[in-house]
Amino acid sequence: MDERQLRVLREVGELGSVTAAAEALLVTPSAISQQLRLLQRSMPVPLTERDGRRVVLTPAGRALAGAAADVESALARARHVVDDFVEQPDGEVSVAAFHSAAAAFFPRLLCIAPKVSLHDEDVPQDEFPALTREYDVVLAHRLDHASPWPRTVAVTPLLHEPLDVAVPVDHRLAAKRSLTPRDVAHEPWITVHDGFPLMATIEAIGAAANHRLELVHRVNEFTVVAELVAAGAGLALMPRWTAQRHPAVALRPLRDVHTRRHIDALYRPERAARQAVRTVLDELRHATAAVRN
Repeated sequence: MDERQLRVLREVGELGSVTAAAEALLVTPSAISQQLRLLQRSMPVPLTERDGRRVVLTPAGRALAGAAADVESALARARHVVDDFVEQPDGEVSVAAFHSAAAAFFPRLLCIAPKVSLHDEDVPQDEFPALTREYDVVLAHRLDHASPWPRTVAVTPLLHEPLDVAVPVDHRLAAKRSLTPRDVAHEPWITVHDGFPLMATIEAIGAAANHRLELVHRVNEFTVVAELVAAGAGLALMPRWTAQRHPAVALRPLRDVHTRRHIDALYRPERAARQAVRTVLDELRHATAAVRN
């Protein structure tokens, strides 16, 4: 039994024939008859009977048709509730982000109309899409040469961010305007844990210099990384726009290796049906200009 079958039964009862019901519902008489047969299969007693050449409702059919009106009213109320929820401009929106994106974007989401619930999620690249089951919007990052996000998620691109080499301001390499893999290959390095996006770029630097980099510290949080670089613990790759600037750390572009990452907003397509989610996505897009400055 479904809503369409009940609607057909109700129309046949009110209009008095299959033909009249078909005309009212803009379908063929055979389609009406098929829906009646499907409904009858789920009922223990006959719902229709022949009255000459006409098909009419039995007492059980009339009782069910009366209940069908209540069902349609309840469904209409349910749809209205859903429509209100979808169009509500200030409904709560849950947003998750990896650390540097959270630091750059989260403060800008606090002053918009929808109430936002903010969460930090520092996960390997391939785990970001799964987070869209838990959150309305997920800020994720992937390197230029990495596989695109799966089709199961919708994507709003935000930034295509360079990754620069972080060196202490008094380091000899800070005097250069840009660096090559050979310049940095023999320095100690601070990098992320295995499985996180930046590791592929670290490996590419070593391959370009034909020298295996010495990885002395594994830290994912760029604020901590900046402090370690400033203290002379090693070099690191740091995002140009989303990481907090440190007065004792200089950022220098790296030549001859692709060192950019995509920062994207991921979400399940059905989540974007909500006005509040669309408002958050719009604000994230508008915020990118301020983040780049």
